[in-house]
Amino acid sequence: MLVLCISLVVTFLDQVTKYAVTCNVAFGDQIPLIPGLLNLTYVRNTGAAWGIFAGFSGMLIVLSFVMLSLLIFCRRHFMEDTLIHKISMGLIISGIVGNLIDRVRLEYVVDFIDFYWFLTDSHFPSFNVADSAICVGVGLYLISTIPRDKKEPDVVLAEVAG
Repeated sequence: MLVLCISLVVTFLDQVTKYAVTCNVAFGDQIPLIPGLLNLTYVRNTGAAWGIFAGFSGMLIVLSFVMLSLLIFCRRHFMEDTLIHKISMGLIISGIVGNLIDRVRLEYVVDFIDFYWFLTDSHFPSFNVADSAICVGVGLYLISTIPRDKKEPDVVLAEVAG
């Protein structure tokens, strides 16, 4: 139930923020929010992260459905029934769904968060709430898989060697 709630809330926030941007910011416009660090910039991304696979919207739609299916049907193979894994799963699903909605509806993903380095023109690729949810979800999952007890890896190695 927690996974579903997180997925619905974050997907809703993603879609509301994208709608607000498309209604209030002209395509390509940059609005400084924190000068030297953060702009609100309306960008249309026809690809995946960092614009890779630009123009392959159909392939990215299929890939999104495949990943959602794998996450849902194979979750017991890599997710435990823990709070952190439920949060991770909810965030990852919401990120995939949020961007999938854009790809199906618009044939591109609305990105608008634009970070750049102070006193340089080096911009991090623009992203959105869904992208953030995927990154945070994967990050939480990876952190949760780090062994907490230094004896655990030794025990596993001893079992494999013996």
